[in-house]
Amino acid sequence: MPYKAFTLEKVRKQFGLAIESNQDLFARVSQPIPLAQEFTAYLNYSVPLALSINTEKARSKMVIAPMLVQLKRLLNDQISLFSGVEFAWAFWSA
Repeated sequence: MPYKAFTLEKVRKQFGLAIESNQDLFARVSQPIPLAQEFTAYLNYSVPLALSINTEKARSKMVIAPMLVQLKRLLNDQISLFSGVEFAWAFWSA
């Protein structure tokens, strides 16, 4: 099934998952990761702009993509990023 066809409900049923939304995912984080001043300045400008444009594309290009690039950099390229790539797995039944 291509990624765009995934829904949380389909994944929950397929894998028998329980959704827990009241978890404090960052409770064990002792201190925030410092961000470069340039990146913080970029976000201070781009987030309000993306929110005022109010489209998914604006949020994706102006906020989400730059954050993912920074995460990749902070993790020394230990993760991969895919944009516009459709995945389909043989083990997944539609």
